Amino acid sequence: MDLDSLPGTRLIEGIPVRNLWLLMLYASPLFRELDRSSKTFAVEENTDEIPDLVAQILCRRVERRIRRNLHYGYQQREAELDRVRGHIDFLSTERHALLARGKVACRFEELTVNTARNRYVREALESLATRLTDPALAHRCRTLATALRRMGVTGERPSRGEEAAIHCFGRHDADDRSMVAAARLAFDLALPTEEAGLHALSSPDKDIHWIRKLYEKGIAGFYDVLLSPQGWRVRAGTWIRWQIADKTPGIDAILPQMRTDLVLDRPATGRRIVIDTKFNRILTAGQYRENSLRSGYLYQIYAYLRSQEGREDDPLAERASGLLLHPVVGEEVDERVCIQNHVIRFATVDLSAKARAIRSRLQELVR
Repeated sequence: MDLDSLPGTRLIEGIPVRNLWLLMLYASPLFRELDRSSKTFAVEENTDEIPDLVAQILCRRVERRIRRNLHYGYQQREAELDRVRGHIDFLSTERHALLARGKVACRFEELTVNTARNRYVREALESLATRLTDPALAHRCRTLATALRRMGVTGERPSRGEEAAIHCFGRHDADDRSMVAAARLAFDLALPTEEAGLHALSSPDKDIHWIRKLYEKGIAGFYDVLLSPQGWRVRAGTWIRWQIADKTPGIDAILPQMRTDLVLDRPATGRRIVIDTKFNRILTAGQYRENSLRSGYLYQIYAYLRSQEGREDDPLAERASGLLLHPVVGEEVDERVCIQNHVIRFATVDLSAKARAIRSRLQELVR
């Protein structure tokens, strides 16, 4: 992991780890549920306290679930029984001559508290306990993890295949949603703080794709929380359609699709901002000049804006504006141009700055 010239400050792709934590908080569904209190804003200002905030929220959610009983689930089991339960495993029964001993091999489902979701939460508590600076809070995490083990939540952290089902909620387990969101954020916070020899985790500086997706989700989460109460509609990952008048049978298989990173709509004022987040330098060397905007990105945002004009069911598209938002470290670009009634802005946000500056910059870009 790269280190800043200042002792104790870890950098990943030039971004301080504490600001990656800030992006993780913005990207998490948990951020949308937080009470917008002065305490929450204070944590945004002091990003080193984000792990403590996550631990407090996770502990509260787990304590609440324990009081109301943990969610139970069905688990596949195989056992040799003296009576039939579920389905008989004839091969195992014959192979081990179980009938002669008055037994039969069965495969059945058992209702248990030892679900993948509960193991996931227990592991998150144990992971956080080793990373907190507050001894009382760390003790609280360990105590809750021990309580879960005594209740029967044992075994290892769920596999990647099992984790997909952990985040799917039904009508009867909706109360688990915020608890699982906090647990997931707890695991995410562990990624950029890995130290050799302590944890078998991959470092995100070896996977630039991870940081790109974090940046995209963090910007979307921030604007969702900031703008939704003000009457904006925030849509992330929106697919938009070409206005096709005629086509050949095979064009659908080869025609590129258009997917925007973020669309901000405010019908009351007739505003639409189409945001495309790009995790690279906003300027590059041009053919005839030292610095130039990336032409491919300009063509892309231009296509997003112009291709939606003329739709009777979407009046906001007529004068929509575009924003290409790049992260930078230590430099700033903010330029705009109006092309055929569409304002296109090319801007940067300095992810090496303080949290207050990052927040103010993101607010200013849509003001």
